[in-house]
Amino acid sequence: MNTARWWRYGRDQLSSWLPALLMMLFALGTWWLVRSAPELPGQDGERPVLHEPDYHMRQFSVRSFDPTGRLKSELTGVEGHHYPDTDTLEVQAPRMRSYDERGLPTVATARRAVSNGDGSEVQLYGDARVVRDAVAKPGGGALPRMEFRGEYLHAFTQDERVSSDQPVELLRGPDRFTGDQFDYDDKTGVAHLRGRVRGVLQPKR
Repeated sequence: MNTARWWRYGRDQLSSWLPALLMMLFALGTWWLVRSAPELPGQDGERPVLHEPDYHMRQFSVRSFDPTGRLKSELTGVEGHHYPDTDTLEVQAPRMRSYDERGLPTVATARRAVSNGDGSEVQLYGDARVVRDAVAKPGGGALPRMEFRGEYLHAFTQDERVSSDQPVELLRGPDRFTGDQFDYDDKTGVAHLRGRVRGVLQPKR
C-alpha cells in the first residue's frame, strides 16, 4: 500500500513537471540548432559588394596622362556610371581619342563602352568604329588611313592594339577586308583576320 501511494505520488509529480521539461528540452534543441547552423554570407557585419554605380556623370570628359605629363587618352560621353566592384566606367555614346608616342591620334566611337580603371582597355559595343587617319612615315611615304568597324571592338590603348572575336570590317585606304575575328597591332602595322576572310584590293593609281 505504501509502495502504491509513492508510485501515484511520483506519477502525479512527473505529470505536473512534464510540460516544463518538454519546454526546456525544446529550448535546448533550438539553441543547439542555432549554434550548429552554418553562417550565411554577410552575417559577419560586412555588406556584400553589389554591382551598383557609386557615382554618375553627364556630358563629361576624362583624360589620362603619362608620367611626363603628356596626354595619353581622352574619353568623353553623354552619360557615365562608375562601378566600384569592378572599377569600370560604363559610358553611353562614347568618343575616345588616344595618342601614340608621336602624338598621333586614334579615335574610337560606339553606342556604348566599358573602360577599366586606368583607361588602358576599352570595350566598344554597337556600331563600334576605330579610325586612324593617314600619317607620314618618318623615312618618307605615308601610311594609309585605317578604319575598323563592327558590333564589338576591344581597344588596348597602351599596347596600341584592337581586337574582336566577332565579325569586323577593315578599311585600309581604298582596300576593304572582312573576317569573323581579327587582331591589329598598330606598332607593327599587321592585322590578322580569321574565319571567313574576304578582301577587295583596289588597283594603285
